[in-house]
Amino acid sequence: MQFHIEKMHCGGCARTVTKAIQSVDPDATIEANPDARLAEVTTSMPREAFLPVLAEAGYPAT
Repeated sequence: MQFHIEKMHCGGCARTVTKAIQSVDPDATIEANPDARLAEVTTSMPREAFLPVLAEAGYPAT
């Protein structure tokens, strides 16, 4: 699944996004691209499981 994260601008942001996603699914594979403001996530969890933790981390996703 793919998340558009408007506030993700740099590598530090990408690390925070990655940690937030892995707090829900430690086995998730994340490819964060700050330049495109996209995070590609491979997981068995539903999309809705990640939206609250991303928002709580300061990186709301669409």
